[in-house]
Parts: sequence; structure tokens; C-alpha cells
Amino acid sequence: MEQSFLAWLKGRVRGLPAVAVGIGDDAAVIDLQPGCQLIATTDEIIEGVDFLIERHAAADIGFKAMAINLSDLAAMGATPTAALVTLSLPAERSTEIAAAVYEGILEAAQRFQVAIAGGDLSIHDGALAISITMLGQVPSGQAWLRSGAEEGDCLAVSGPLGGSLVGRHLRPLPRLDLVRALRDQAGLRVHAAIDISDGFSLDLDRLCAASGVGAEVDTAALPIHPDAVTRAAESGRTPLEHALGDGEDFELILAFAPDDWERLSQPLGELGLHRVGTFLGRTGLWSRGERGLQRMLASGYIHGGRRNGVLPPSRGDSSDSAEHPEPEVSGP
Repeated sequence: MEQSFLAWLKGRVRGLPAVAVGIGDDAAVIDLQPGCQLIATTDEIIEGVDFLIERHAAADIGFKAMAINLSDLAAMGATPTAALVTLSLPAERSTEIAAAVYEGILEAAQRFQVAIAGGDLSIHDGALAISITMLGQVPSGQAWLRSGAEEGDCLAVSGPLGGSLVGRHLRPLPRLDLVRALRDQAGLRVHAAIDISDGFSLDLDRLCAASGVGAEVDTAALPIHPDAVTRAAESGRTPLEHALGDGEDFELILAFAPDDWERLSQPLGELGLHRVGTFLGRTGLWSRGERGLQRMLASGYIHGGRRNGVLPPSRGDSSDSAEHPEPEVSGP
């Protein structure tokens, strides 16, 4: 199966200049632009844990496997170049499943200008698993990290949140368009960034921990997706709770110096950037309301933890650290 499938795949893969040697050799050869650093990330999704092959279209599964890795590159401020794709296929209908999954992988590769540089295929008596290693590049010394947020920085999010399980979780759109737009702003610095895979408040908490800061969130300014309203009508939770903790939005949380935010907010408004708070010198997540400063609980999906639903779309449709993530009262 492997040789005939690889011959089919080689005919389908679109070559890009960054890949000097691609499918067909023992390893790929990737060219980096001068003055750039390599960015690498990998993620795996597994049948029965992240998706159900009988419920979700195979092409959607393949697209998502690519998109979640591309979102990690976006969070680093990187430009994607190539992907290495490994499929562990169930013995029954292995060729059929591989071809169907690859339709989504190839669709994402074309849409986001990524070369499929290689990978691996294996057949076993088990579930379908898709592991993708994504390669990209950033100007040397300019990767966006989680650890750079500073006291007084503006806290921004790149789009509406919540309710991804309504359907967006199957076709996430990594914010590579925003990365390009921000890179085009001469002199602009993104102090820190993270993508929202496991829940806005949980991923914000991770960024704050890495940076040694806290954050005051203006929950009234948090953009809430219409899907969160739909989910709220079914779950009994509020749209805000879904926006804070659902996950799988694959938007970006970013930290900007106040001067940089003022400079970029107008021309980039069409890209969905919203200021939703400020980074603080004191640790923890906070919200300011009628009763003053209140402590917030981080909520989202914790890997390896208990799942409240039948099956999360990948990592974020249930809350493990708090079932009700709205702010609770705590002394400042």
C-alpha cells in the first residue's frame, strides 16, 4: 500500500521553493532564508480522543490536523514553510481512509501555502492517528514567545470566542493573516503571544505565568462569537462562560506596549483585534466590576484530565479547572 500511495501523493503535492528535496528520498531538504530562524512544532490527533471517524468527515479531520499546527506557528509570529505528515492507519480500509484524510491535508497546504515535504505511513490494529510536524521561519531574534508580556502592556485578542463545538472546531483558521499584517508594521513589537486552543482564560493564565505577570480582563469588551450564544441556549451556561473557557477558537492572545497598540489599532481593526484588558505587575487573572477588582478562575481543557462532554472536538469543549469561569469575588 505504501509505495503506490506515495506515488499517488507525490503527484498531488504542490512543490514550493523552500523545499529543495521533498517526498521520495530518505529525508527532506529545506532552504531557510538568510537572517531567519527555524520554528518547529508538532501535534497529534487520535480517533476516539479528538474525533470520531464515523461522525466527522475525514477531510475535515485532515484539515484540522494541519490547521492546529499552523496556529502554533501563528502564535510564534512565524511564516509556515513545510509539513511532515505521519499517519497511523487502521488495517481496515487503510488506503481509503488515507486518501480521504489527505484531501483535507492538501486543501490546507494549498490554502496556507505549505509544502508537504515528507512523513510516514503505518498500518496497525488500532485507531487512526495523525501526527504533523510543521516547520516555519521568523526573522532572527523576533519569535513571539509567551514570556515577554510586561506590566502595563495592552492585552488583545484577535477575534470572537466561544462555541467552537457548533462546527468551527472542524475547520479552524489559523491567524497567519494577522501575523503578516503585524510583521508589515515597521518597528512594531509583539511582546508576547499564545494561541487559544484550550480556552481563553486558561491560555491567558499560561502566558501570564510564563511572563511573571497578571492580567486584568475587561469581560464586557471580550468579543463573544454567535456560536457561544447558541451553545449557551443548550448548556445553561452564559455566553461569557463559553467565551472564557470553551477553547478551540484558535485566535491569538497578544501583548503590546500601549504606544504600539495606539499605532496599530485603527489600520488593523478589520483584522478583528480587540483590546480586552491590561497586564499587571501582580500575578493572577482579575476582572474589575462594580465591586472592584475580583479574582477570576481560569477555565478550559486540561490535557489528560476529566472530560465533561461525550467527546471534545480536539482539546477544548469542556472545562476542567472550573465549571463556571465568570469572575468570583476576592480581595485585591
